[in-house]
Amino acid sequence: MLLQIVSFLLDVTSGVLAGACLLRMVMQAQRVPFSNPVGQLVFALTDWLVLPLRKVVPAAGRWDLASLAGALLLKLAQYLLLALLLGGMVGLAWVPVMALFGTAHVAVTGLMGLVLVYVVLSWVQTRSPIAGVIERLCVPLLAPLRRVVPQLGGLDLAPLAALVLLQVALIVLNNLQAAALRL
Repeated sequence: MLLQIVSFLLDVTSGVLAGACLLRMVMQAQRVPFSNPVGQLVFALTDWLVLPLRKVVPAAGRWDLASLAGALLLKLAQYLLLALLLGGMVGLAWVPVMALFGTAHVAVTGLMGLVLVYVVLSWVQTRSPIAGVIERLCVPLLAPLRRVVPQLGGLDLAPLAALVLLQVALIVLNNLQAAALRL
């Protein structure tokens, strides 16, 4: 029971912090200003890790690779701690693989969360500064789908299609992870 609690707390902590690192990377790539509440929260959660990493990990164009490295390092630390708690040195070879899959899982579930928040905010027509940020983050995912998925009576089905595709991506990711661990 104690191991389950520790595993859960590590997963939540690393998931939130890695998700914030990935959100920081995407916000910078989309040139979303950080002067809004979302940007300030992202800075507060990630500056301690990303700023030192920027000294050794350069950006690639508009992509902040230090933020990506931060997310990977957080998941790596999570799985390293779990491997050490579970059985010492036996499972350490799989830690980098699990960190990659863990980071991808955080990215996909984070996108699903963004799309869900975008849909809810579109229903309530809020004038919140968060609504504009969420919309700018979702547009790159939804724009290609809007060209393919027709609107029905003014109802935009692109977010629903995005959620279905992201769920399929999670299924594929989980199966790839299981296959990689069986090797």
